[in-house]
Amino acid sequence: MDRLEAMNILVAAVEAGSLSAAARHLRMPLATVSRKVSDLETVLRARLLVRSTQGIALTDAGMNYVQACKRILEEVAEAERAAAGEYRAPTGELLITAPIVFGRLHVLSIVTEFLKVHGEIDVRLMLVDGIVNLVKERVDVAVRIGNLPDSSLVARRVGSVRLVVSGSQTYFAAHGIPENPDELSGHDCITSDALASAEAWHFGAGRSERNVPVHSRLVVNTVEAAIDAAVAGVGVTRTLSYQVADHLCAGTLALILEEFEPEPWPVNLVHVGGRLLPLKVRAFLDFAAPRLREALAGSMVSGELRHRHR
Repeated sequence: MDRLEAMNILVAAVEAGSLSAAARHLRMPLATVSRKVSDLETVLRARLLVRSTQGIALTDAGMNYVQACKRILEEVAEAERAAAGEYRAPTGELLITAPIVFGRLHVLSIVTEFLKVHGEIDVRLMLVDGIVNLVKERVDVAVRIGNLPDSSLVARRVGSVRLVVSGSQTYFAAHGIPENPDELSGHDCITSDALASAEAWHFGAGRSERNVPVHSRLVVNTVEAAIDAAVAGVGVTRTLSYQVADHLCAGTLALILEEFEPEPWPVNLVHVGGRLLPLKVRAFLDFAAPRLREALAGSMVSGELRHRHR
């Protein structure tokens, strides 16, 4: 029996919540996954999992064994990276994740420049909205927007973004400009359900924090669609500041209600860390951090200037 393979399958099953989910993730037949776990239990002479129609649960022995498996697998992976030279020179494949729009607008251009400088590094850029498990997916660096939950991840802050409300000059000319959030109930709103509720939008911070009822005439599942509809004059929309920065500079959208915005959301580069950081990761962090800080500072300023000169 390949003990490391069996350990990896067991950990995948526990993290996925079922043997069938682990089989899909590992792209292996369910029968193979089940047999590998059973073989491991036979070798150890201990029951690791309790199987039921609701999924799987760890026994006490299984809980301790899985924790040990995770440590062993990480040490093996680190040894392989060291043997491949990742700690002697910036080389190998770098897996980076970022939110879709932010990645397209800011991260992709940085990656292309990074590749020109580091000829021995290949990059796989995964643009996805949602939290990716860095350990499970073996991600080297992730861009995270928003407050970070307590975790073992190492974060390097590169700036912040604002949650803003904007609309077109055409719409404001026809419907007027709301002077406070309560007036949004009399306006046509466009909501991206990835960022806000279709029934209420959040404003303010601290004691002034509140949810304001809105009338969403249009609800979409992507920010890009919400922005396009706002440019077309359908109504006002809620986005993150960097998502509308180009439209603010071009004058196709203008910000409103800036004084009522919630606290800005932090933007961080995060990675797993560890005793030794592969040079390819360190090289990218050092390359990307100052460029992202500059880009985010520019997008924050452009929105403020556009509103001030409306």
